[in-house]
Amino acid sequence: MWESESESGRGRDYGNEVVSTSKHGVKTDGFERRDHSWYVATDVPSDLLVQVGDIGFHLHKYPLLSRSGKMNRIIYDSHEANISRVEFDDLPGGSDAFELAAKFCYGIAVDLTAGNISGLRCTAEYLEMTEDLEEGNLIFKTEAFLSYVVLSSWRDSILVLKSCEHLSPWAENLQIVRRCSESIAWKACTNPRSIRWAYTGKPTSISSPKWNEMNESSPGRNQQAPPDWWFEDVSILRIDHFVRVVTAIKVKGMRFEYIGAAIMQYGSKWLPGLTKEGSGDEGNNSRDSKSSCSSSSWNGGLHMIVAGNKENPPNLQIKEQRMIVESLISIIPPQKDSVSCSFLLRLLRMANMLKVAPALVTELEKRVGMQFEQATLVDLLIPSYNKTETLYDVDLIQRLLEHFLVQEQTEPSSPNRQTLSDKLNYEGRGNAKMRVAKLVDSYLTEVSRDRNLTLTKFQVLAEALPESARTCDDGLYRAVDSYLKAHPTLSEHERKRICRVMDCQKLSIDACMHAAQNERLPLRVVVQVLFSEQVKISNAIANNTLKETGESHYQPLVTSRKALIEATPQSFQEGWSTAKKDINTLKFELESMKTKYLELQIDMENLQRQFDKLSKQKHSSAWTSGWKKLGKLTKMTPLESSDSGSQIPTVPAEQTRKGPRRWRNSIS
Repeated sequence: MWESESESGRGRDYGNEVVSTSKHGVKTDGFERRDHSWYVATDVPSDLLVQVGDIGFHLHKYPLLSRSGKMNRIIYDSHEANISRVEFDDLPGGSDAFELAAKFCYGIAVDLTAGNISGLRCTAEYLEMTEDLEEGNLIFKTEAFLSYVVLSSWRDSILVLKSCEHLSPWAENLQIVRRCSESIAWKACTNPRSIRWAYTGKPTSISSPKWNEMNESSPGRNQQAPPDWWFEDVSILRIDHFVRVVTAIKVKGMRFEYIGAAIMQYGSKWLPGLTKEGSGDEGNNSRDSKSSCSSSSWNGGLHMIVAGNKENPPNLQIKEQRMIVESLISIIPPQKDSVSCSFLLRLLRMANMLKVAPALVTELEKRVGMQFEQATLVDLLIPSYNKTETLYDVDLIQRLLEHFLVQEQTEPSSPNRQTLSDKLNYEGRGNAKMRVAKLVDSYLTEVSRDRNLTLTKFQVLAEALPESARTCDDGLYRAVDSYLKAHPTLSEHERKRICRVMDCQKLSIDACMHAAQNERLPLRVVVQVLFSEQVKISNAIANNTLKETGESHYQPLVTSRKALIEATPQSFQEGWSTAKKDINTLKFELESMKTKYLELQIDMENLQRQFDKLSKQKHSSAWTSGWKKLGKLTKMTPLESSDSGSQIPTVPAEQTRKGPRRWRNSIS
C-alpha cells in the first residue's frame, strides 16, 4: 500500500533506500569529520576544497567532475590554471545535503529518507548531476524515490513538505511542493473505508493513520477514524504550504465544514492570541493539539523558519503573524457557518491589531455579518487599535451590524408562498434579529461606561436595528441609564435625546418602577413611563372585568395560550405575573374602599338626623320666650341656658310657626 512494512515495524523510521554507484575513481572507506571539515579516508591526497557555509570538504576533483556539470564548468571555465578551492554559499540543503551528494560521487551508499530527500534533490539539481554525465545519476535516483516512495506515503509527504520550508525557491521550481500538496489532499479526501489502514488514536503517538499493508486479522483493521484525523498533521506546515494543501483539498471536493475546522485548528496553534484563555477546542471536529503532537520530530513544525531574514525578532514575528492572518482570511470557505463566528471575531481582532490589508479586513467583516447572531459579548469587545477616542472600537461593531442588516435584506422578507423550510428560515431570521438586538443592548451597556463615547455614536448604534427587532426595551433602558450615570454633565436636551432611543411602552413592570424613581431621567420621560404604566394597568383591569362579565361566553384556547406562553420570553412572563398580582391587589383595595364608603354614608345620615332633631328643639324653645327673654338667653352661659331651657313652658305649634314671621316683619 502506501508505506512499506519496514515503516510499520519501526514506527517513526521510514522505509529508506540505499543508493550507490560502482564506478568511482578513488577508493575510500568513507568520510571523516575533524572539527569543521570533512576528509576522505583514502591514501590519495585531496586536491580540491569545497567550502559550504562554515563546513569545508577536502575532496578530489575527478569524482566530482564525473557526475556534476556545475563542477565541470567551475573548474574548466576558471581563469586559474589549477583551481583548488570552490565556495558554495547558496547551495540548497546546506552542508548536510552536500555531504550526501559527495558520498554518492565517491560511490558510498547513501540512505534516502523522507527527511533528506528534498534537500538532496535540490542539491543534485544545483550541482547539475544529470543523466548526460552518467546513467543513474543523483537526480534520477532522488526523483524516483520521491515519485514511488514519498508520494505514496501520508507521513512521508507531510515530512517532505515540511522540509521544503528552507528550500525555496528550489522546491517550488522542482514541483516538490505541488506534488506533495496534491498527494496530501488526495489522501485526506479518500474515504477511509476504501483503504486498509490503522488509526492509532493514542495521544502519545502520531495522530495520523498508518497507510500500510495490514493483515486481515489486525485489531485495528476495521476501526473507523474520525473525519478530523488529518487536521493535526496538516497544521504543522508553514502557512504558505498549508494554503497550498487546503486549496488542493477544496479542488478535491472536501466538505466545507471540515475545511473550516482545519483552518480553526491551524489558527489556534500558530496564533497564540487567537485562542481564548481557558477555552477548549475550536469546534467538535478538532482534537487537542498538544496531546497529538508530542513526538519530537513533529514539534519542530511549531516554529516558522524564514531563511535569510535578518530583521529583529519582534518585527519578524509581527510580519509572520500578519501573513498567517491574511492567508487564513483568503482561504476560509465562502459558505456560511464554515467557521464559527467567535473564530471570525477573534481573527478580526488580530487583523486590526496587526494592521492587515484593508480589503481583507472588509471581507472578514462581511463574513462576520453573515453570522452575527452567533456572536457573544466577550468577542465583540474589540479594543480600538487605530484610534484613541474610545476604549472599544464602536465603529467596527456599527459596520458589522450594517453588514448583518444588508444580509437580512437580501434574503426573502416574507414567508408567504414559501416552502416549509423557507418559512423556518424566515422564523430563524426573526429570532436572529432578536438575538442581535439583545447582543447590541448588552454591548451598549458595556461600552456606555466609557467617558469618551459620544452621544451620537451611542444613538446611531442603538437605533440601527428596526423597532420590530425588540419586543422589550429593558436592555436599552439599562444601556441608557448606564450612559447617563457615566456622563453626569449632559444637558437636559441631551438627556431627552438619548432617552428617545427607547420606547416607554415596551418597558417591563420592574423597569417602569426603576424608571419612576430614577433621578437621572428627564421629568418628561418619567411622566411618559408613569402614563404608559397607568395605561397598561387600566387595559389589564378592563380586560379582566370583561372576562369576568362574559365568563359564560369566554372559552380560552388552552393550546394557543400554552403556545403563546412558551413563545413568550421568561422575563415577559415574570413581568406579567407581577402585573396580575398588582391588579388583584388593586381590586381588593377598591372593594375595601367601596365598603368603607358605604359605612361612612350610613354614619353621615345618622349624624344628620340627630343634628336635625337637636336643631328643631333649640329653635322651638327660643322663639316662644319673646324679645325680653331673648336678651337674657344671649347673656346666659351655656350651663345656665341648659338649666333654664328645662323650665320654659311649651308653646303650641301654631304659635311657633307665627313667631318667626312676626319677628322678621319687625326687623324689616
